[in-house]
Amino acid sequence: MIDIAIIGGSGLYNLEEMKNKKEVAVKTPFGNPSDKIITGEIGGVKVGFLARHNRKHIYLPSEVPYKANIYALKKLGAKVILSFSAVGSLKENLPPKTLVFPDQIVDKTVGRAQSFFGNGIVGHVSFAKPFCECVQAELHKQAKELKIKSARGGVLVCMEGPAFSTKAESEFHRKMGWSLIGMTSCPEAKLAREAGLPYGFCAMVTDFDAWKEGEEVTAAKVNETMKTNEVSAKKLILSAVPAIAKLKRCGVCSETMYASVCAPHKKVNKDQLKKIELILK
Repeated sequence: MIDIAIIGGSGLYNLEEMKNKKEVAVKTPFGNPSDKIITGEIGGVKVGFLARHNRKHIYLPSEVPYKANIYALKKLGAKVILSFSAVGSLKENLPPKTLVFPDQIVDKTVGRAQSFFGNGIVGHVSFAKPFCECVQAELHKQAKELKIKSARGGVLVCMEGPAFSTKAESEFHRKMGWSLIGMTSCPEAKLAREAGLPYGFCAMVTDFDAWKEGEEVTAAKVNETMKTNEVSAKKLILSAVPAIAKLKRCGVCSETMYASVCAPHKKVNKDQLKKIELILK
């Protein structure tokens, strides 16, 4: 039903510009996804939009049903995922209202289900490059052509939340040389890799985290900045979707995951294999 999946983060709950829209409820072995998936077309490309926190924003970052979300999008036929997320900036040169396309993640979450594997099936995937480089490059190219304030590269650290950083944590992350901090890129990016789906990530900067004196993050500041970021993100989506649909599949991020299973398929837990067979294709 779809070729490109779009996951909207805080502030990005709808894509009014989609044509031929239809709400689809998708059942998965991992429960219901965050919301119904809105299918439609952008520039002649079949897309599916999913609000990560639900359109009513009812899920904390730790509560998002990440496995159900990725499974549901692949079940609908997605070949690429474009993920949008509100983040804080750890660098002076990445101010609020900037769209950033990072190339690395540091995962500092705890207690979240990180994998489709387990329950008798052991698998390991390559995650050295967590984002699809081809997709990230195209997103940045489109943002520059639209004259949207943007940047490419850098390290995104994913924290548990829902509280924002302490000043000490923020300063530590800066000293590590990291660029951005958010709460939702993991395990989403890892699950997309296990599902063999190239994963692009747009970090929408809303604040300076807790490190910058006098500009510490608050929910009010984030909400105000998200309005500008929403406009930029929607412009980018309309421009980038047709271009990304033409990209050739590249690199390890689109490989089949059957080769990642450590035991011969005849010897693994058959019920669990059936549960994740769609993911492994």
